[in-house]
Amino acid sequence: MKQALNPFDPINLAASISNTVCKDSLMKYKEFYRSGPHGGVSTGYVSGCCLRCIFCWVDDSRDEPEKFGTLYSPEEAFKELIRNANIKGVKRLRLSGGEPTVCRSHIFSLLELIQDEDCILILETNGILFGNDEGYVEKLTKYKQFHVRVSLKAGTPEEFQRITGAKADFYKLPFNAIEHLIKYKISFHVAAMTDPKIISADERSAVLNTLKKIGYDNFLEEETCSPYPHTVRRLKEAGLPIYTEGLID
Repeated sequence: MKQALNPFDPINLAASISNTVCKDSLMKYKEFYRSGPHGGVSTGYVSGCCLRCIFCWVDDSRDEPEKFGTLYSPEEAFKELIRNANIKGVKRLRLSGGEPTVCRSHIFSLLELIQDEDCILILETNGILFGNDEGYVEKLTKYKQFHVRVSLKAGTPEEFQRITGAKADFYKLPFNAIEHLIKYKISFHVAAMTDPKIISADERSAVLNTLKKIGYDNFLEEETCSPYPHTVRRLKEAGLPIYTEGLID
């Protein structure tokens, strides 16, 4: 399997991306839509991410946020999320696609707007920034009506680098994020890519053992890889041409 040729520092990449996708309290969104996950959800699909996962389903707005999306204020994003939710009576809102935690001011302002609403915001994150800055997580304690979904990519340094493209040294940050969320009693759960077509049994065990070691014993959402076009392309580029048909539009 191919390794990342030029592994990068994800913290530095997040800082660089923020210059494109954040401006004051604004954040760049590719689109807003409703979908089926989590029992029906109104989603804000954000541009830009600080990881380059080989199984990622997100389109080219992940790597080239300067080319895709529009800056929205927290109020504008909130309006779009609520509008789509109200059409079908959905109570769940979600930020997904890229890495929303890159734009801190936007996240805090959006959470402020949700406090008195009859809904919950699901904040999907790779955990890099939450793991790097405990203070970021601590500031979340003033808000309610939200839930964090931490998406783990790997359980060992070598696999983290192979899968995400980021330097192996940073593999512990998502686990640090989980420890911080536990410490500050933030509502959250963990998701992990454990598809045997991509992840070995030993790597899955490493993920489970590390979660146990840091005190996480709640629900684990085990993900399987779906053949979206961008996923298939990235897997082929990584030397894993595991899909030949059945692409998801």
